[in-house]
Amino acid sequence: MTTPIDPQTRIGHVHLRVADLDRALNFYCGVLGFALTQRYGSQAAFVSAGGYHHHIGLNTWDSAGGTPPPPGHTGLYHVAILYPTRAALADALARLDGAGIALSGASDHGVSEALYLDDPDRNGVELYWDRPEGEWPRDEAGGLKMVTRRLDLAALRAAATRP
Repeated sequence: MTTPIDPQTRIGHVHLRVADLDRALNFYCGVLGFALTQRYGSQAAFVSAGGYHHHIGLNTWDSAGGTPPPPGHTGLYHVAILYPTRAALADALARLDGAGIALSGASDHGVSEALYLDDPDRNGVELYWDRPEGEWPRDEAGGLKMVTRRLDLAALRAAATRP
């Protein structure tokens, strides 16, 4: 029997290999709105939300000018960025719309609403917000019952506070 991990444990950051640091920064800072916290020339940078030291690291140490891994290979499926409210997720959708970035998917999972897309290096990105836990769907025994339904993007867009 294993001892469970401390329930307060969180994933603090993700570090991505990218082909072009400026292109990656234009996406993560320019489109999504993260703040640049530190840059190491043309090789690496750290970005964050809310003043944290970094949520996302970006580097070209082994990947400058590289290509994404082909289908059928292991690696990162996606990084998930949790927004605090539905309105904040709607604002993120407005940013994507404004930048002409297409979604690869959008789902209502019952527990959350999620947008799926690729960054410029074809790293999968999920942008989502969690519904309050009391609203999560449950089965008859009280167990969590996640679902995958089409997300109403028009309704989400209407929730945006940004013009």
